[in-house]
Amino acid sequence: MEILMTVRKIASICTMGANASALEKEIGPEQFPVNEHYFGLVNFGNTCYCNSVLQALYFCRPFREKVLAYKVQPRRKESLLTCLSDLFNSIATQKKKVGVIPPKKFISRLRKENELFDNYMQQDAHEFLNYLLNTIADLLQEEKGQERQQNGKLVQNGGGGGSSGTGGGEGEEGEKIQQTWVHEIFQGTLTNETRCLNCEAVSSKDEDFLDLSVDVEQNTSITHCLRMRVKKLPMILALHLKRFKYMDQLHRYTKLSYRVVFPLELRLFNTSGDATNPDRMYDLVAVVVHCGSGPNRGHYITIVKSHGFWLLFDDDIVEKIDAQAIEEFYGLTSDISKNSESGYILFYQSRD
Repeated sequence: MEILMTVRKIASICTMGANASALEKEIGPEQFPVNEHYFGLVNFGNTCYCNSVLQALYFCRPFREKVLAYKVQPRRKESLLTCLSDLFNSIATQKKKVGVIPPKKFISRLRKENELFDNYMQQDAHEFLNYLLNTIADLLQEEKGQERQQNGKLVQNGGGGGSSGTGGGEGEEGEKIQQTWVHEIFQGTLTNETRCLNCEAVSSKDEDFLDLSVDVEQNTSITHCLRMRVKKLPMILALHLKRFKYMDQLHRYTKLSYRVVFPLELRLFNTSGDATNPDRMYDLVAVVVHCGSGPNRGHYITIVKSHGFWLLFDDDIVEKIDAQAIEEFYGLTSDISKNSESGYILFYQSRD
């Protein structure tokens, strides 16, 4: 048994090496981007939901730069963010241009922090993305709170400030603590407007988001599905296509393999009248693709745009693809087959 496992491991390593070499030759030494690395991630037992999201986030430039900057800050106790910064740094500082990295430390930390992911079952990529961004934001807010407490000791030692003045300062600091670089990158604002039937007065309620969950319909486009009014457009717009529908009679989720076109360039026209940046243009930089028929089965892969060309990341495999191949991930025009390779999470990055 041990001999068989060793043979399989050697065969896997040889396949990875051949794939990496082919990718480097296909891109070419002259076209290969300076200081860029394309590394697949080892699957540790149905962890493609994690690998796919991590690859997408790595190629969201503003996010990658903040995570790498966090790496060089004074060392803190181990957290999901320190493990993520170690992983991103490991990719960014590789001597080789292409290859494979095992995200073992990150997966171990993820399973330790959240029992939902502490198993070898397939998980939902969107749930993982949501958990990761919120966890990082919470960690950053906690660190800001600790810094504020340490600075507060100096204020207390100064004395004579008066309780009302201190309270006002704390309120201002409290507002600042809410904003982290996760919010600066991903947070947008929706607005819901309600008109009174009697006096016709219009009231609005704002709601912040880090990603938008969008209902999908057959043979539509992402612009058609985006019916909510946006007041503040984020730097990176993460769109979650709600492809899994709960069927009461079956007591399980089924996949909506509807064909939903997502353009390479996107502009949102359904902004509110007081929107801060209504003309913001977006470019598609990454797509997490679900392959299969349901949320707890199947597989996840990612396609990303890097320096003008497209790459497909399938765990430890990395391949260069044509832009036209993206159309294969729109979904199916027929509702008969639920088994498909269809875009599930879209990442659009603002040009400014």
